[in-house]
Amino acid sequence: MTTVSLPVIDLGGASKAPSSQVVRRVADAAENFGFFQIVNHGIDDRDVERLWAVTRTFFGQPAEVKRRIERTKENSRGYYDRELTKNARDLKEVLDIAHVPFPELADDDPRNFHRVDGQNQWPGLEGFRDTVIDYLQACNDLSLWLLQAFCRGLGEHADHLRDEFGAEHTSFLRMNRYPLHDPLTAAEAANVTELGDMALHHHTDAGALTLLLQDDVGGLQVAHGKTWIDVEPIAGAIVVNTGDMMQVWSNNRYTAALHRVAPRTTDERYSLPYFFNPSYTTIYEPLPGSIRPDDEAHYRSISWGDFRQSRADGDFADYGAEVQISDFANESQS
Repeated sequence: MTTVSLPVIDLGGASKAPSSQVVRRVADAAENFGFFQIVNHGIDDRDVERLWAVTRTFFGQPAEVKRRIERTKENSRGYYDRELTKNARDLKEVLDIAHVPFPELADDDPRNFHRVDGQNQWPGLEGFRDTVIDYLQACNDLSLWLLQAFCRGLGEHADHLRDEFGAEHTSFLRMNRYPLHDPLTAAEAANVTELGDMALHHHTDAGALTLLLQDDVGGLQVAHGKTWIDVEPIAGAIVVNTGDMMQVWSNNRYTAALHRVAPRTTDERYSLPYFFNPSYTTIYEPLPGSIRPDDEAHYRSISWGDFRQSRADGDFADYGAEVQISDFANESQS
């Protein structure tokens, strides 16, 4: 392990448009690390405390209660204790909740990828739903603010990508619990994919960017060069990382960094990532402003709806190799 630390960026409350200094720091962090932490980000500490409280209350329930809202292959929203990453089972429990239900659409409507997400399944806990909805909105506002900085860092207009994240955006909140021991019984574990050697195996996030709240236990690690660096918990900070989609848009100028969570030995860990994703009709490819004069586009066009469907299938069960953006690299870049 190395002593290199991730950049920590003060957003100045995120109430005004990103300053030129913030744009430079965000772009530098996205290029050199793919991860950074933000402080003074504008999300109220009291909202965060309420979210932590309902998260711990939910996961503290018996397994049979949590499984009442278990997710399925057809509905990725809900509780799950057999999540896979890289075709290996992670030592964790999750609960996924998105912003709003999708409208009813005809079967042949190109927007009909809501079969991946289905509908939210809410636990019957007092204050849970309102707390989560408030936090989802706060994260959406902050993500749109950060999107301006990412765009300007690529030489594009601040709102160049805003329309992709309109009313039908597919962002969602994931509640994670990393227990010390397998949440499955021995009989249950015998019939599913075996646990791997990580609480969460190495991967990159599929979407545009991720906002992560982590507790004070630690364990998140980011690949940097030939080593892994620890993402040290900072009180009041949010961890930000760029996803595969941002790497494509930036033509590899921004990095979707590999990251993982090491197993815990003394204290269980909780984390709350918010995945900022566009509408399923989004077709993405390198932005014109991100292609330098002496370079070319490194990727072909990618359908977010198709990409997300493949990732959701791979996370739910071992349905084959996970799709990667490298699968869409232009031949000259392969």
